[in-house]
Amino acid sequence: MRNSAFRKIFRYLGLGFAGVFALIGLVLTIAFFAVKFHLTNDPGVVDLNDRYFQELKDKYGHGSDEGSDIADFSEARLLYDLSVLSKYYPANAFFIQNAYYKSHNLKVAQNMLHAVDLHMQDNEAYHADINKFEVNNDPKQAKLNSESVFEWMNIKEWQDFKLAVAKDKSLIDSAANLTGVEPRLIVSLLVGEQIRLFNSSREAYKKWIGPLKILSVETTFSLGVTGIKVPTAQTIETNLKDSTSVFYLGKKYGNLLDFQTKNTTQERFNRLTSYKNHFYSYLYAALNVKQVNVQWERSGFPISGRPEILSTLYNIGYEASIPKENPEVGGSGISIKGKLYSFGAIAYEFYYSGELFELFPFKNSSFDFTDK
Repeated sequence: MRNSAFRKIFRYLGLGFAGVFALIGLVLTIAFFAVKFHLTNDPGVVDLNDRYFQELKDKYGHGSDEGSDIADFSEARLLYDLSVLSKYYPANAFFIQNAYYKSHNLKVAQNMLHAVDLHMQDNEAYHADINKFEVNNDPKQAKLNSESVFEWMNIKEWQDFKLAVAKDKSLIDSAANLTGVEPRLIVSLLVGEQIRLFNSSREAYKKWIGPLKILSVETTFSLGVTGIKVPTAQTIETNLKDSTSVFYLGKKYGNLLDFQTKNTTQERFNRLTSYKNHFYSYLYAALNVKQVNVQWERSGFPISGRPEILSTLYNIGYEASIPKENPEVGGSGISIKGKLYSFGAIAYEFYYSGELFELFPFKNSSFDFTDK
């Protein structure tokens, strides 16, 4: 009886295992054919915004920078859109702005804005603000808008000056590195001196300044491209040696203008009036404005952040450099196309104009500067 019972149990267990393996085989077989005939493929879903993405592709291409049409998306438009976005989502505006300033990739910034726009489609107030941006397609108006607000920068001579000063970048930078005076400040002094000479009615301009795009070198009352007068040059030299002077800069600068010959008068003249090398013109100008700055700093009236005052004092001379609370902007009157400007105002407007920024950017400070 017992043996018969055990046989039945083993028989049922065997049939059970056989059934299980048969079922597994059937499932695997079905799975095989399902995969083979793509019956298991997930059909997925179509994004609700697929049409939006399609419109972007049709408008701007397939994503490659090559051939992308961003003619209607200028940097001005980007900055405007970011200003609008910052009212609603300042964090996203910051991320886009930061990415653009680091990459300078307008196409990427444009796409970042489109990603945001995807979530702002129903925000009527946002789109109303965005659509207030005006694109001016009037050629005459566009030409007018391409001019500078600083009228004297719209003259042909100014374009010649920019080409000329670019040739002297290495010399200006060298003078700046030796003195710790910001290159852009040195150029501001140069602008004030040169712009009055860059006059198309002058014979010098017609003969070589305009055609050759070179700076004007003065050789009479003022010397060189920065217009240093002989008495001023002598004062600069003396101040470098005289430790009791209010203009004294310290031992570090004491030997910058040492002469190599006994005929200092001729050597000074040759330094400042060289047509081939304007280095000393920039060096004297930088030391002059640095000495004046130190004087005012010691007197408790710092002017290091005021290029209009520094340039005014550079123009009118040491004897007029009297530290006080409210110094006046001025200097020589400069007539440009019938309009009168002051030396200090010209230097100030150039300094903050953004012109020539790629060559002479702003530093942390105008004196003893360090790059950011």
